[in-house]
Amino acid sequence: MARKRFSPEQIIVKLREAEIIESKGLTQVEAAKRLGICEQTLIRWRKEYGGLRVDQAKRFKELEKENNRLKRLVADLSLDKAILKDAASGNL
Repeated sequence: MARKRFSPEQIIVKLREAEIIESKGLTQVEAAKRLGICEQTLIRWRKEYGGLRVDQAKRFKELEKENNRLKRLVADLSLDKAILKDAASGNL
């Protein structure tokens, strides 16, 4: 099965649809099937996006991307520092 990526906005809309479906008395599994996703995806989305508005979800994803970029930069700089430290101490 081909994997489809949903944007944060689409996920929020699908979560709202799931809430409506479940309020009509259907189960979580049935709601997930109607949305075209598996139950585990619905559970994961609820953990990650539960209670967020669309603009908050968009900002959240932007912050996650920036955080990952900064972590990579810190790792690169730490590696450079370790190499320079070894070179300065003559351990090459």
